[in-house]
Amino acid sequence: MDARRSFLRKSALVLLALLMFAAAAFLARDVWLAALGWALIHDDGPGKAGIAVVLGGDQWGNRMIKAAELVRQGYVPLVLVSGPPGMYDINEADAAIQFAIRKGYPAEWFIPLYHTGLSTREEAVAVLDALKQRNIHSFLLVTSDYHTGRARRIYRRAERQRGGGPDLRVVASLDRFFTSNGWWHNREGQKTCFLEWTKTLAAVFGI
Repeated sequence: MDARRSFLRKSALVLLALLMFAAAAFLARDVWLAALGWALIHDDGPGKAGIAVVLGGDQWGNRMIKAAELVRQGYVPLVLVSGPPGMYDINEADAAIQFAIRKGYPAEWFIPLYHTGLSTREEAVAVLDALKQRNIHSFLLVTSDYHTGRARRIYRRAERQRGGGPDLRVVASLDRFFTSNGWWHNREGQKTCFLEWTKTLAAVFGI
């Protein structure tokens, strides 16, 4: 009987501890959910460089506008626009450049880079090849804030595998739905965070 009482007492204590932990986690959810968002981001901020590179994958145009503003502000003279396959036979670089032109930016600021890459890793190969061909020694990598941390690691790894590469600064652009301190308040933000963490963890295992 004493053993049974001892077991029940310990079980009750464990259950109480779990309930207290769950309550604390719920009450502090804004803190740790924001931490999950911040952990995805690496933003070096703008600086002088030979060119800006806009990564594909932003259908809203925020990355493109960010890069165009870097030219306007005098950080870079030109923007290399990554052009993976797009929708309805329209290359993404062409669509992005036309978008920027409609927003009032000069067409001569932008250089399309057509390639067949379907992942950031494949895109990095095409971009670094193009930068080498153009003898670029430094560049600003422009992508959405949630994508910056993973993109930086991919480009750093690709440069190491090549035995070196141009100096890199990552510049974050805002996303339409994802914010580090509120991504969980809308479905698109939740999907973005979930997918980016999935890809981040998959990269650890070389997937």
